[in-house]
Amino acid sequence: MAADSALHPFVHPIEKEFARVLDYYGIRWEYEPRTFALAWDEEKKVTQAFSPDFYLPEQDLYVELTTARPKLVTIKNRKIRRMGELYPDVNVQLWKRGDLRNMMIRFGMDEQAADIKGTEAQKKHSE
Repeated sequence: MAADSALHPFVHPIEKEFARVLDYYGIRWEYEPRTFALAWDEEKKVTQAFSPDFYLPEQDLYVELTTARPKLVTIKNRKIRRMGELYPDVNVQLWKRGDLRNMMIRFGMDEQAADIKGTEAQKKHSE
């Protein structure tokens, strides 16, 4: 059974839209179910961690969404590369603004897709 996107609090509006598409197609999902440690200090305390936005259990796939500017995408890419080094059996993908926009258009969500296009959307969503 898929989670209910209407009843779930999300950090970013694009996460809610993504969850709505998953709900519509009956795809089970979990929101930020796990945090992965990426770096530790000398006392073995976690200094950097990563919590992918969604986990799709039937696909065994973690999905991180971003509508951020390229500089912030670089940071997320770095974290995902680090995840690959530390957790090679964990499947995680970064879906960028263009990927999300294309998915929304494909599923008839043109109005929502327009909201994540261009520089103004990048500014709005990175604040």
